[in-house]
Amino acid sequence: MTGCWVPVPEGSHFPADNLPYGVFSTPGTPPRVGTAIGGHVLDLGAVLDDDVFRTGSLNAHLAQGPAAWARTRERIAGLLSDERHRPAVEPHLTPLDEVTLHLPFEVADYVDFYASEHHAAALGRILRPGSDPLPPNWRHLPIGYHGRAGTVVVSGTPVVRPRGQRKDPGRAAPSDGPSRRLDVEVEVGFVVGVPSPLGTPVPAAAFADHVFGVVLVNDWSARDIQAWEYVPLGPFLGKSFATSISPWVVPLAALEAARRPVPVQDPPPLGHLRGGGDWGLDITLELELNGEVVSRPPYASMYWSPAQMLAHLTSGGASLRTGDLYASGTVSGPGPGQAGSLIEITHGGREPIVLGDGSKRTFLEDGDVVTIRAFAPSVSGGRIGFGEVTGRVEPARPRPC
Repeated sequence: MTGCWVPVPEGSHFPADNLPYGVFSTPGTPPRVGTAIGGHVLDLGAVLDDDVFRTGSLNAHLAQGPAAWARTRERIAGLLSDERHRPAVEPHLTPLDEVTLHLPFEVADYVDFYASEHHAAALGRILRPGSDPLPPNWRHLPIGYHGRAGTVVVSGTPVVRPRGQRKDPGRAAPSDGPSRRLDVEVEVGFVVGVPSPLGTPVPAAAFADHVFGVVLVNDWSARDIQAWEYVPLGPFLGKSFATSISPWVVPLAALEAARRPVPVQDPPPLGHLRGGGDWGLDITLELELNGEVVSRPPYASMYWSPAQMLAHLTSGGASLRTGDLYASGTVSGPGPGQAGSLIEITHGGREPIVLGDGSKRTFLEDGDVVTIRAFAPSVSGGRIGFGEVTGRVEPARPRPC
């Protein structure tokens, strides 16, 4: 979109060629759908006179599909670029610092992948020293697990330290208690709009026919609980206590300038995973711990694309539902300062991070605040942002007797 009569501050995440969607409320009013522009949110139900946006969820709009998504984006762009619309539209702009942001869509299902070769190999070297860091299936398919949709929470929701069983090295039996190795995972999530029939796989080439947009994800992980429980069936309580997402869904339409080929995949993907390799994305993420950036993971280095993840997710016949969320797994790059989890940054807890105030961290302590941000190139030659996803760690709560 060229030109916009709404002021956009320098460095804003939300210039005119972004237009992400979220759900907001103001004191005394119900949640409804809006789009972020500069330092404001625009009430879409009011300016478009459409009940789809007067609900407290994006799901109704997500289900309408690509043609409706494109028409709506074009209408919003027209309202914000043409000064003649200003008198009617301006009363429905509210400063972002005056609104409460909510979970932007109702999460139907949640799946988390393991799509970064650099992260998977780093974890393999930490957890399985002396053996091949990647399992034999890793380069043949996007590995993933089914998460818990009911514990997906919006940015700003406190994260309570989970309790569970963990087995300390050298001890014969496990113990039960609060996690001692609470970690973060910097991830990118994909929001499904258009459903698919049960038993009908979705090809990688149909990615943009089903996926509406992108959110930031922090898949909080209790590494000690996870390490004890994940054999033989994989993550369970070590992951299910909270997954935080950003409040703004950036449409795929805003990410055209960010598209890149994925890295060379060797061996070549099998049939159902072909055709999605042009959906690599040039997104640079930031991991901030207590106000200090400790890592900048590059999403462009991810081995498996979101189109391939979607194709694999449905390849066995699983259906898609409006509001499905699937995430990339931890984003980590090949270089120093590009790891997307503390277990990698601290080499399994052996090399603590030293923060600016002199404090040290191997894993998260109560009171720690974690924030993830991200930026991508825009179609106008600048950049767009994804907002941020933030969570503060609260102490474990006692179990009922």
